[in-house]
Amino acid sequence: MAVIYKKTYTQHLPQNTKIVERNGQKMAMWVDSKGKKHFDQITTGNKGQIKIIRYSPVYIAQYRDADGQMVYESTNCRDEQSARHVLAELVKRVEHVKAGIINTQQCRTADHAKLSLDEHIESYLEHLQAKTVRGKRVSIDHRINVQRQLEKLIDDCKFRRLIDITRDVMEKWMNRSEKDGMGSRTRNTYRAAIIAFCNWCVETDRMAANPLSRLCAADEHADKRKQRRALTEEELNRLFTTARLRPLAEYGRESLPLPNEKRKGHKSWQKEPFVFEKLEEMVNKGREVLKDNPELISDLEWLGYQRSLIYKVLALTGLRKSELASITIGQVWLNNKQPYLELKAKDEKAGRGAQIPLRNDLAGEIKQYMKEKLLHLQSESKKKGSVIPARLPAVLPLFDMPNSMVGIFDRDLAAAGIEKTDERGRSLDVHALRHTFGTHLSKAGVSPRVAQAAMRHSSIDLTMNIYTDPTLLDVAGAINALPKFAASQSNSAKIA
Repeated sequence: MAVIYKKTYTQHLPQNTKIVERNGQKMAMWVDSKGKKHFDQITTGNKGQIKIIRYSPVYIAQYRDADGQMVYESTNCRDEQSARHVLAELVKRVEHVKAGIINTQQCRTADHAKLSLDEHIESYLEHLQAKTVRGKRVSIDHRINVQRQLEKLIDDCKFRRLIDITRDVMEKWMNRSEKDGMGSRTRNTYRAAIIAFCNWCVETDRMAANPLSRLCAADEHADKRKQRRALTEEELNRLFTTARLRPLAEYGRESLPLPNEKRKGHKSWQKEPFVFEKLEEMVNKGREVLKDNPELISDLEWLGYQRSLIYKVLALTGLRKSELASITIGQVWLNNKQPYLELKAKDEKAGRGAQIPLRNDLAGEIKQYMKEKLLHLQSESKKKGSVIPARLPAVLPLFDMPNSMVGIFDRDLAAAGIEKTDERGRSLDVHALRHTFGTHLSKAGVSPRVAQAAMRHSSIDLTMNIYTDPTLLDVAGAINALPKFAASQSNSAKIA
């Protein structure tokens, strides 16, 4: 039998409660913080203490589902008549399931439709936390970005329940965002986040179909906001030198007084700006400043040495920053005929895994670096009084990749005198070292198919058009290399 009722629960007597008799029954009389007087029934607890009986604010529906199982479900109604109407709808749905008018999947979808969108998103984020892709957990950064994107869409589009998500509303949002200056790639990122969320809702019977499956993507090719360029050989050499010297050169910068118009608060001075040609001089001054602290000098030199080699490995292998960060000592193979780094499938963007070949001179630098890394590790272990390792542990990361590498790279560019953005609006960042790798492969005459394999791209178009900087290619030289032909003559010249 289907009924509605209010759940009861017991509660300790509030302060200043009086037991009074009302309508021939003993009741607890008490006053809440707002001054409202309450009369509640009383009962005796297990230990003999007197407690008051309270009722839930909303009605609960009790009925049997299509399988005969007893179901207890909140109606979310404080009014009895409204609660009975909800119960009637629930019983009607059970009868439809029994008659085959709707199936259990549609029934579950109807149940989910009652929940707020925030509850669905919370469950979706828990799903992402448990999800693995190619043996690798979804990163916390990705989950944070997805949450931020979905919450912005909910707020901008006024979505409250799943039924509110429609293609029309999303198309209006994308058009409005474009007018507000949001780039195509950014709009597509938001689009991908909510489409993936809706796909999950379909998989979990929360939605019957994805309403955004045909939502058009923004044209990223016609609206490129961030274009990278490749570094020249000279710029690479300046960058490698700067990265090696700058940590120690920081201590050799002089303090200069700030002009009066630039002074803010108590700050009246600034550090001397870096000039590439004066880096060696700044390093010498830094050594003089830190002459009483040789350990710090050694640490700064090691930091610069490692940072310079990181840049060089990125530029000469095409590895992405996260991929290089995943390489451990056990994945470095330098004694083979062709030295290489072993990139595991779970750490590669494409999820295939790869052997990254190393040039012999770069392999030699890495071998020397590993020897010095062992000495550095042994020195640190000796200071801490821990066991001194005889060799580098296989699970130890090859490089200590800093979390703030983006900012460090920008500061190295500035100290090297390299403009971050050129006159065409193209910029440099850490990933531009991968563009540099692809461009210099083409410049060296490597065939497109080999360059594609070296870059580990699925499409040769991506290698040639996105990761190759045409400004560094000798197009004029290629044209001049074409064979020479006899000069064409006009008809008048032939008649003469």
